[in-house]
Parts: sequence; structure tokens; C-alpha cells
Amino acid sequence: MVKAITSFSGISVTDSIKAKEFYVGTLGLKLENEEMGLHILLPGGGRLFLYEKYDHQPATFTILNLVVSNIDEAVDDLVSRGIKFERYDNMPSAQDDKGVLRGLSVNQGPDIAWFKDPSGNILSLLQEK
Repeated sequence: MVKAITSFSGISVTDSIKAKEFYVGTLGLKLENEEMGLHILLPGGGRLFLYEKYDHQPATFTILNLVVSNIDEAVDDLVSRGIKFERYDNMPSAQDDKGVLRGLSVNQGPDIAWFKDPSGNILSLLQEK
């Protein structure tokens, strides 16, 4: 068994300056340092490493879930900052006017809304209860 002493996740981006503006400025995450990429501190103690890649291909799945206590307030805040929420046709039920898939009210998981970073990677806001 691997006995890791710590861990972090890494994703590529097309432009580290735009990524920094988005992850730190728009999302309000903390930048730990910029050694060979962006080292972002995540709520709850996790870390995310963002590195620029010339042939970046956006992830086609959710790469980061941000758990919030009130999804409506969080969506409204990001919309006011210019974020557009994604809509998907293949969901178990329709997303509402804000783009939120309401799972809590029907006991089918969390409430969740998806959006993209400037490099096209998919992120979500998620309310568990």
C-alpha cells in the first residue's frame, strides 16, 4: 500500500494569468504560491495545482466541486461576477432557471450547478443539505 504523506490534484489551463484571476479573484480561493504553476489552497484543507499547458484540452467532467451552504446565494454571486452556468440535456431532471439541478427536494442527491473556468474545465457548486 502507498503511504502518501500528503496529496493534491492538478489540472492544466491555457493561461495561468487568466486562471489566477478566475480562481483567486472570482472564486475567492487562496493562492499559496506560484512556483512552476499556481498552488491553490482549497476550503477544508485540500490543494489544487494549476499548470499552463500549450495543448490543453478541457476536462469533459467536473474537476472541482465547491460545496456551499446556500447554492442560490452562491449562484447569484457568481452570475454577478460574469459566470455563466451550464445546462445539460442528459440529467435525471431539468435544471431550474438558475441552472441548478435540484436533487435535495426529491431525495436524489445534492443541488448542483455547473460552470467553466477560462480554460473550459468544468467546476460545480454543490449544496449537500
